[in-house]
Formats: sequence, structure tokens, C-alpha cells
Amino acid sequence: MAHARTLTAATAVVGAAAALLSLSAATTATATKSPAGQPPGRPGSVHSVPVPTGADPGSRALPARSTGPFSMIGLTWDDPGVTLEGTARIRTRDARTGLWSTWRTLDTDARVPESGREGVADGVRAGAQPLWTGASDGVQFRATGDRLPAGLRVELVDPGDPELPSPTPEAVPETEAPTETGPPPVTSRAGWGADESLAGSPVYTQEVKAVFVHHTAGTNAYDCGQSASLVRGIFLYHVQSQGWRDIGYHFLVDKCGTVFEGRSGGIDRPVQGAHTYGFNTDTTGISVLGNYSTATTEAAARNAVARVAAWKLRLRGYDPAGTVTLTSGASNGLYTNGQKVLLNRISGHRDGYPTECPGNNLYGDLPAIRQTAHAAG
Repeated sequence: MAHARTLTAATAVVGAAAALLSLSAATTATATKSPAGQPPGRPGSVHSVPVPTGADPGSRALPARSTGPFSMIGLTWDDPGVTLEGTARIRTRDARTGLWSTWRTLDTDARVPESGREGVADGVRAGAQPLWTGASDGVQFRATGDRLPAGLRVELVDPGDPELPSPTPEAVPETEAPTETGPPPVTSRAGWGADESLAGSPVYTQEVKAVFVHHTAGTNAYDCGQSASLVRGIFLYHVQSQGWRDIGYHFLVDKCGTVFEGRSGGIDRPVQGAHTYGFNTDTTGISVLGNYSTATTEAAARNAVARVAAWKLRLRGYDPAGTVTLTSGASNGLYTNGQKVLLNRISGHRDGYPTECPGNNLYGDLPAIRQTAHAAG
């Protein structure tokens, strides 16, 4: 009897262990499974923190607080037609050291958004340019000004950690200018971990007649190994915080010259973007990661911009060093709706919209970029 009880107990232990292993395997499978369109791994997310309205209409603040993990921060407000006339500053806590950063000013040079996902305008919000902070877990915010818009929200963006395919395309070498107009090496949306379940369907225009060059502002203090995370963060900010259909730019370029596919729909097709309000039709937007009001550009980034622009314009036989007359599709503060405007085929964002973008240094590089793109033909 004692022997039988021992066998019975042993059998129960083995059965329990098998059940535990089965449960563990099922749990592991569930943890790695992702919804359709979402890359496997840890997905990205956005956490919005409303900024309370105080007694002083010219001042808003968010006291220092602990938060969940984030690596990019932004600021949005309710009315996409209203600008923030004032100063918005943040400081963040480093998740690794526990130290607080100095106060940094957010770029509130707001980009007027598109009409929303799938043509639905509800939920579209104005926003400052997002700022890369690196791994952070705390935030403090202050805003002062004569006219602070309603519905201020601090947006904490965690770009996640998806499983990315490898290898990634090589960047344009720093010392090598483009010599032909074939498509440059481009990191695909899958390559930087786009969550396609969040993006809307692309809208197409007739052709690409001009290219607008931008910078993302924010900071230049990133490592090029983090560039895919920056692109994911901008995507999440545009889509989840601001309510856009997709990331606004068609291409993004890091300071090492790596080119990333932006808005979905095909890099060789005339996809409508959300990059230069009034001139989003029949144009392409290329944005360089970094702030080129304060930093100078790298040769690798300039060559990458020139090569992408040359390729896109040569698809229809246009000279990248030439000019084109475009019709403004909106009254945007610089031009009126329906106004015809003579622009360079490769223009800066400020040529089509009242902004400092792409920064004085990158804007000053545009004549050389045009000539480099022209020579590639």
C-alpha cells in the first residue's frame, strides 16, 4: 500500500509538472503573439497627461511626478487651428540614473495637421515637435504665455522594442556623393518596426513635382543605433497623440545618412503626406532627424537627402535644380488658398509655410543639395 501511494504521488507530481510546462509554453506563446500588422516584441505606446488649468490664464504647470517608461515627449492641445503663443518647457528624469535633466524648451512651431484619419477631422490635435529624451520615468512641465490653448496634454511616447528584421540597409557613405538616380538604400517600415494596425490607408495624388526638406527639431543627442526608435516615436506621436492617418513625412534621414521609409503607400508612388500644410499635394517630404537651427549637418545626411530627392523627381523627368509653380491648397499664414507660388524643386519647409524649419543650417545647405541632386542625373 505504501508503495502504491508513493507511485500515485509521483504520478501526480509528474502530471503537475507537465501541466505547469504546458501552461508556461502557452503563456510564452501568448506573450510573443502580436495583432495583425504589429511587429512581435514589446509594442510602443503613448501615455497622455492632461495639464491642469490654474487661476492664472498665462501659466500652466505639471508638478514633478514619476511615470511609466518613455523615451520621447511632446505636447498637444485641442484646437488644431490655434498656435501656442508662449514658452513650453519640460524636464525629465533619467530612468537609469534617477537624475533630472535641465529644463528644455519644446519647439511649439506647430505643424498644422491634415484632415484626420480616413477623412475624419474629429480628434485631430495641434502639437509641438516631439523631443527625444532617452529612457525616462519622470516628468515636470511648465508653460507661460499670453495665449495658452485649451486642452494642453503632455505626451509620453514609449517607442517599444519590436523584433526588427536584419540586416538593415547600409547608409550612404559620408564621403560618397550620389552618382546615379536609382532608389537609394531605404530601411522599410517593417525595418523600423511600424505598427501597421495603427495606420490608415494611403491617399494618392497625381505625381511628385517638388520635395520639401524638414528637420524634426528636438535634439541631436541621439546615437544612430537609436534612429529606428526615433522614427517609431514620431510615428506614434503623429498617429496616437495628434490623430493623423500616418507619420507625416515620406522619408526620414538620420545624421549618419540612413534613409527610412515614412508614410506608407509605396516609396515610388505619389502618396499624399502631411508635412507642408498647403502643399501636401504632388510633393514629397524628407525630414532629417535632429535640430539644424543649432547643429550643422553631416555630409552623409546631405548626400542621402540629395539622392532621395533626385530619384523622386527624376521619376517624372524633373531637374532637381529647377523650379516649379505650385498652387497653395490652403491659407496657411504665408500664402492664401489658390495662390500660385514659384518654388525650387527642392525647397525648405519655410518656403511653403511660416516656420523656422528646417533650421538655418540645413536651409543654408539646400543650394548645394540641389546641385548634388542635379549632378546625380
